[in-house]
Amino acid sequence: MSETSDRVRKEFKEGDDIRDAGLKTPDEIVRYDDIFYGEDTQWQKLDVYRRKDAGDSLQPVIVSVHGGGWVYGDKERYQYYCMELALHGFAVVNFTYRLAPEHKFPAPLEDTNLVFQWMKENGAQYGLDLDHVFAVGDSAGGNTLGLYAAIWTNPEYAKSYQFQIPEGIQIRGIALNCGDYRVEAAAKEFERTDALMQDYLPRGGTKEELKMISVPDHVTSYYPPTFLMTSVGDFLKAQASLLAQKFVEQDVPFVYRFYGNRENPLPHVFHCDIRTEDAKLCNGEECEFFKKLISEK
Repeated sequence: MSETSDRVRKEFKEGDDIRDAGLKTPDEIVRYDDIFYGEDTQWQKLDVYRRKDAGDSLQPVIVSVHGGGWVYGDKERYQYYCMELALHGFAVVNFTYRLAPEHKFPAPLEDTNLVFQWMKENGAQYGLDLDHVFAVGDSAGGNTLGLYAAIWTNPEYAKSYQFQIPEGIQIRGIALNCGDYRVEAAAKEFERTDALMQDYLPRGGTKEELKMISVPDHVTSYYPPTFLMTSVGDFLKAQASLLAQKFVEQDVPFVYRFYGNRENPLPHVFHCDIRTEDAKLCNGEECEFFKKLISEK
């Protein structure tokens, strides 16, 4: 592991510990924890959160792809954020995936696909409405989700991967939050990017590899409707404009939200700090975006 990845893991953990200190499972939520969706019992685990008052009824689904620079993070770090989404009337699938440098690209995409396969096989048991499936991803998780949505909607790009997407599920819409979409450009905004690519990509970040993980390069007009957001204090905020431009070129329906102002700049992935009103506003607007897609079906 590089010194950069080791530092990222330590710094991000310290920040998340402070952010989540004292938070508890809401009384309104029932949770199903530590369900294995693959053979790797260390990494391939997920939780499902639902409102208790939903009973046994099918609920629309949100799958959360966590961030962490491809080298950090797990479902425990995202549990409170995901339960906040569940309070809006969704069943939320929150999963841990294999991280670099222990596991190289495309491990996160393979694991995301395994989660969707698990949903197809086990969704009824947990009241998942597979006709109304959505997903959220932030930072590096925004990159992974952005690419996974391209795999679903771009057959040529899908040929680059060995796995097959599960039949019988359709991603109705996604939310991409403070994401890293064109990593080569992000290296100018985040000095650690090159070192992270050394740990994440099998050949350390060749031109071909960087194109492979560049979300805008694989967007077609069939890409799912997207809620695209960033904030004044997000060090990756320029990335959202790159993707928005591609959406316009390809006529992809999307909502672009830019949160905060000079007095309240709002940092990278501010939406995960669920104690704040800004996070509640953003998360609520994303859930309303998904609900509108359901009503328009």
